[in-house]
Amino acid sequence: MSLRINDTVPDFKAETDQGTIESFHDWIGDSWAILFSHPKDFTPVCTTEFGAVAQLADEWAKRNTKVIGISVDGVEEHKKWKGDIESFAGTSAGFPIIDGTDLEIAKMWDMLPADAYLPDGRTPADSATVRSVFIISPDKKLQLSMTYPMSVGRNFAEVLRALDGLQKTFGAPLATPANWETGQDVIVALSLDDAAAAEKFGDLDIKLPYLRFAKDPA
Repeated sequence: MSLRINDTVPDFKAETDQGTIESFHDWIGDSWAILFSHPKDFTPVCTTEFGAVAQLADEWAKRNTKVIGISVDGVEEHKKWKGDIESFAGTSAGFPIIDGTDLEIAKMWDMLPADAYLPDGRTPADSATVRSVFIISPDKKLQLSMTYPMSVGRNFAEVLRALDGLQKTFGAPLATPANWETGQDVIVALSLDDAAAAEKFGDLDIKLPYLRFAKDPA
């Protein structure tokens, strides 16, 4: 069964380049978390992506968000790859990378079919669908997932924007419109009538009976 929005994400124990994580849920704690996955170490697109994540360290911290990578190689490869990532990014990569050699987590999180395996002499194509991003809320539920092909690098500015939108609307009767950026107007949910919406969020900009904007309640 596929992993769906609002599902409680699978818990797991894992080895990383920074030591053992006994429970992924416990590691998340009361933070938000982003798990981003890769089909192999020492690959060009993935190196640029890990570099982008490293460069955003301060932004993740501002948002109480832990980031963690997984690649279907082992801890020793991860440690060596970190040197390349940091050289390319010009900054340290302080986040852990999970050892995914047994594919258990990739299958658990619906990144690979159940019968997937790693053949001798494998290439990244053998685990190509391990190109996913998962954003997880503090209640350990999946809030967003995106999967990319091998040829297209992920836009982590968009991941950051999506995280902002998720945190803005989490547990609130709000949504964000297309291309929303922090500080822009938000959409008020139809669970509130006009009077209740105005009382809670102030003056409304009613474009359509079902499309009502309010100022960003920063």
